[in-house]
Amino acid sequence: MAWFYLFIAGIFEIVWAIGLKYTNGFTKLWPSVVTAAGMIISFYFLSQATKVLPIGTAYTIWTGIGAAGAVILGIVLFNEPKSLMRFLFLSLIIAGIIGLKATAGSQS
Repeated sequence: MAWFYLFIAGIFEIVWAIGLKYTNGFTKLWPSVVTAAGMIISFYFLSQATKVLPIGTAYTIWTGIGAAGAVILGIVLFNEPKSLMRFLFLSLIIAGIIGLKATAGSQS
């Protein structure tokens, strides 16, 4: 269950990271509410995952999911640069997430 919690935490990290762009510096009410809710939900599920998973593994995977998701959605939603190098480094982040998961042992 801890890995599921970590996945949910990562998804909500993407929600709040992308939400920040829509808040306009927290001057827009509803985007700010969604962003703050995303933060709370993300931190809650991360805290649940760290009850079982090593903090180094959980935190790194959580930030990796958020970073990869923010890059992908930045490209899709905000027309951020698309380049071979960006995709190369994004693939390295994803490979790191997979590697940490694969070497984490048999925790839940």
